[in-house]
Amino acid sequence: MSQQTTIRKLAELVNTPVEKLLEQLAEAGMKFSGPDQVITSAEKLKLHGFLRRAHGKADKPADEAIAPGKITLSRSRKQEITVGGSGKTGRTGGSTIEVVTRKKITLKPGAGQGPSAADMDAERADALRKLEESRARNLAEQQALAEKDRQRAEELADIRRREQEDAERAAAEAAANAEVALEEAGKTKTHGHGHAHPKPSAPAREADKGGAHKGKTAHRGSHVMQTGVEDDDSTARFAGQLHLSASDRARRSSAPRGGRGKPARRSMDQSRTGTGFNKPVAPMVREIAIGDAITVGDLAQKLALKGGEVVKALFKMGVMATITQTIDHDTAVLVTEELGHKAVHADAGDAESELLAHAEEVQGEKTQRPPVVTIMGHVDHGKTSLLDYIRRTKVATGEAGGITQHIGAYHVTTPKGTISFLDTPGHAAFTHMRQRGARLTDIVVLVVAADDGVMPQTAEAIQHAKAAKVPLIVAINKIDKSDADPSRVKNDLLAHEVVAEEFGGDVQMVELSAKTGQGVDNLLDAISLQAEMLDLQAVREGRATGVVIESALDKGRGPVATVLVQQGNLSKGDYLVCGIQYGRVRALFDETGNQVQSAGPSIPVQILGLSGVPEAGDDFVVVADERLAKDVAQQRDTKRREMRLVASAGNRMEDIMAQMGEGASQLALNLVVKADVHGTMQALREALTGLSNDQIRINVIGSGVGGITESDAQLAMTSKATVIGFNVRADASARKVIEGNGIDLRYFSIIYDVIDQVKQVASNVLGKEIREEIIGIAEVRDVFRSSKFGAVAGCMVVEGVVKKSKPIRVLRDSVVIFEGELESLRRFKENVDEVRVNTECGIGVKAYNDVKPGDQIECFERIEVQRTL
Repeated sequence: MSQQTTIRKLAELVNTPVEKLLEQLAEAGMKFSGPDQVITSAEKLKLHGFLRRAHGKADKPADEAIAPGKITLSRSRKQEITVGGSGKTGRTGGSTIEVVTRKKITLKPGAGQGPSAADMDAERADALRKLEESRARNLAEQQALAEKDRQRAEELADIRRREQEDAERAAAEAAANAEVALEEAGKTKTHGHGHAHPKPSAPAREADKGGAHKGKTAHRGSHVMQTGVEDDDSTARFAGQLHLSASDRARRSSAPRGGRGKPARRSMDQSRTGTGFNKPVAPMVREIAIGDAITVGDLAQKLALKGGEVVKALFKMGVMATITQTIDHDTAVLVTEELGHKAVHADAGDAESELLAHAEEVQGEKTQRPPVVTIMGHVDHGKTSLLDYIRRTKVATGEAGGITQHIGAYHVTTPKGTISFLDTPGHAAFTHMRQRGARLTDIVVLVVAADDGVMPQTAEAIQHAKAAKVPLIVAINKIDKSDADPSRVKNDLLAHEVVAEEFGGDVQMVELSAKTGQGVDNLLDAISLQAEMLDLQAVREGRATGVVIESALDKGRGPVATVLVQQGNLSKGDYLVCGIQYGRVRALFDETGNQVQSAGPSIPVQILGLSGVPEAGDDFVVVADERLAKDVAQQRDTKRREMRLVASAGNRMEDIMAQMGEGASQLALNLVVKADVHGTMQALREALTGLSNDQIRINVIGSGVGGITESDAQLAMTSKATVIGFNVRADASARKVIEGNGIDLRYFSIIYDVIDQVKQVASNVLGKEIREEIIGIAEVRDVFRSSKFGAVAGCMVVEGVVKKSKPIRVLRDSVVIFEGELESLRRFKENVDEVRVNTECGIGVKAYNDVKPGDQIECFERIEVQRTL
């Protein structure tokens, strides 16, 4: 515990003689009888204030004190002079002396000079008043600081007391435990002549405790221990700061106590009192939120681990990934659990949640809506001609080769009501278009030619309709032809589980002719009846939702999307998000090209104003403002890009080994495909990629909607690719790059031609191969010896023909034992060029005399064959 301060100790602290300190105390109005009397903190503050007030007056002579009514001015000037030099320019040899000149002038105010005596007295009184106010403020600050010092000293004393009590308690517990242990040891085991270990005496234990405590407290870097005076912190700091101002003293008192620039050292007992750091004893398990994809670096940051540790864990799982690579959700969950943490699926995001809440807000009264009918069937069975007759326009003549290349959406007003038609392509390459059309529709009209019957795309359309659970109506077309047989079509459809009503099924079948119009009204009646049975309803008011049927990039109008409204009302000026694109509807057009102001449920329209070309099949939603649309689109784009990186990573060791094994002999043909609409581009990609086989791999390294640009040409140049333009052309800058670098550019308007020419190009890339074709086999019946030819085999030709000019192989037990050529071929004693099947002959094998009866002589030829897909 700290002790009180005497006058003698205070004199030692401030380095002042005891007698002088007693005189100063007496001058300050405090009477002390001797130097061993105790001085309190208040008396120290009083002495401090007296010394500050007397500073500058007590030690000066009387003549130097400031006399009233006088002004004393002091001035000093420094200069350097050189003595002892030669005086010549450029030489130094003397010494430099610094001379300081001080001058003091005392002015007395006289008549007409300077301020008057009354003014001087007023100024002096004002200065004295301000000085007294400043002294009073300083005194109040000093008293407040002294109170804080006292409180801090009490807190420190309390902390030290608790530390000492804890140390004593811990030592007592340790001693008790040691005594128990010694007693137990003494009971079970003794040394020497049966004497147990002596227990330490109580004084020894107390000495150990005291020594430990002393050693502990001796390390504390307190100011008291450094000065050698046992006192409280308040006294020590006050003694060392008598010469400081109030602000400096406050700043120093708030500094760390453990030494210059270092924090105070904590004692070992602080960990028991809760003021120190406790090392965790159990592993920390974190809950990691992981989305559909995440980079290895982000996952390591969430796990609070180094990236190398996560990469190492992935490598142990058989996944080779760098710290910047993206991994999918399942892989991230596995590596997280492998590292001892818990993985949870992250939410889709605030923007998607807000969009979902947006969509749920649209509630209203449902009313009847027009049916959406998709016309499907095999190519050239009359789908577009049927729709043409219904619309009274010529649609098929506008398509290249009379083949529909993309989905056509039409909104038709008939005597039976309004119907929206979707015309899908029938070619095999447009499988996804037909699948998308079946998913968008309410009723599927399957067109089958009466003279052609069920074809591959007809069966495929039936599968799409069943997968989408959409009712089917069969339109048997071309009944005006002489070889039409509708009953055969109905029987063929039975094999695909499409049963007509007249056979006891539930599928309506209508016989018609799209050319003459016969039976078309019956088809419209069937569609209306089916729509009534379905009871199709939708909300006409509120924000619109729907699906993108087709999209394209128009050079004059920008991105154009054909959409089918499914709910709500789509109007000009609406903000919408469409897949990864967003924008504001600048204009709406119907199928005839006329501009409209709005579109309701089941009505297809073209919209302008999107930020880019959306993908066919994307959903669109009208939102309240552009901010939400932009946030949702950007979030979807990021997510789709991450998933694409994951899909194309190929980061498993097994995949890399397989690619290394396959890539040794496989050739590659690179293509850049540009088309007029998105659906056609997608169909071309899938059709061309599907041509790959074990010998050649066809890579569509770039694809898009719109004209061929300079960047497409640069991509084709660097990757040595062929550029395919489907109903699009290259611009001037692209043509310059293509012509300057000799890039192969081909234009098409029919998908048949694209596939055929790519097959030809691929065949040229594959080149020719040498094949061996066996043309004849002769069986050895006997062997004769000749002085001229050596061993001559008497043979019977059992297959094909044996020719003299062709190479041969000798087989024994179906194993080749020799490969060479014929030296002689004779029939009886005549030399012949060839011997046909079931004919005897004599064969002399060049440089081989080990022919035996039962061997087979195989005659073959080598031919060049052009490789094809």
